[in-house]
Amino acid sequence: MEAAFRRLYGTAPEGVWSAPGRVNLIGEHTDYNDGFCLPMALPQATLVAARRRTDGLLRLHSAQGDGKVTELPLAGLAPGTATGWVRYPAGVVWALAEAGHDVGGADLHIDSTVPTGAGLSSSAALECAVAVAYDDLYGLGLPGPELARTAQRAEHAFAGVPCGIMDQMASVCSAEATALHLDCRTLAHRRIPFGLAADGLRLLVVDTRVKHDLGDGAYAALRAGCERAATLLGVPALRDLAPADLGPALAGLPADLAPLVRHVVTENERVTRAVDHLEAEDTEGLGPLLTAGHASLRDDYGVSCAETDLVVDTAVAAGALGARMTGAGFGGSVIVLARDREARAIAGAVTEAFHRAGHHPPAVLEAVPSRGAGRLTMGG
Repeated sequence: MEAAFRRLYGTAPEGVWSAPGRVNLIGEHTDYNDGFCLPMALPQATLVAARRRTDGLLRLHSAQGDGKVTELPLAGLAPGTATGWVRYPAGVVWALAEAGHDVGGADLHIDSTVPTGAGLSSSAALECAVAVAYDDLYGLGLPGPELARTAQRAEHAFAGVPCGIMDQMASVCSAEATALHLDCRTLAHRRIPFGLAADGLRLLVVDTRVKHDLGDGAYAALRAGCERAATLLGVPALRDLAPADLGPALAGLPADLAPLVRHVVTENERVTRAVDHLEAEDTEGLGPLLTAGHASLRDDYGVSCAETDLVVDTAVAAGALGARMTGAGFGGSVIVLARDREARAIAGAVTEAFHRAGHHPPAVLEAVPSRGAGRLTMGG
């Protein structure tokens, strides 16, 4: 990172910062309903080498980009002034300035190992890496939840994606060997020990290589449907609908909204049960919850696809303890909880099933609960 930065900008960075991607164990599409979720950070991360500038310019370069350095004047920075991947880091700088923080320009070089379009939160990793870099460079001293809120505002107002807060909180606030139990309304969070290796288990992430774009309108439509349902039910958010009241509530809702509500209410329950299993050191007990969550995302929320369904069905048939799509859906990745001795065979069965179906081979990686965002090096 430092060498690439020197080649680009002719000087050393002041430091290198990192923010991870994430997988969500359970609690999908609950975050923008003020609900609960249980994500964990991945080893795959976005790195940002950075140095302050005093001339009001923001210069950005990505190792995954077209090789060009994009230059943006901070004075004119506003939604609509940047396109493509640049929206995410530029949006963070804009959001910090809009919040009244005294920030200036910077040279940024960005590199990432988080797969894009795989439902592993590559956009949040990028936003959060820039947020922690700016927080450090300009001595802002912002707590983790505020950095996450800043990154979320960048995605909402600057990139145009009405995401929830889970991805950013997971990227900023996670820690090694834990999952993050998050209340998305209050941002109260606690780290739950998640000892996969000690329990003889592995969590696989199967990237179907089916790409999704949350800015294509489908995600926004789901969120709008949930908000409309909450209004019709007279509750602030679907998180406030008690499970005992679900039956009568569904009976009074339009047919297109009832399945969304059923998913959100039952998914919040699955998060609570998952935390109970982890705290009881019963990690295998997560398995059936994962599979039940996938069925709900497929049948009620309608965000699965043939490839993700194929991974889940094949993995469970091959001996997995449970599996489900992770992320917003419309493609992306599936998590598979497996005993260590069976993980290789399960991955092979999924790959073979994709071959028989005529799909491109999936990518399989292991999810290891990892550290959240922070500084890696001091720079020069």
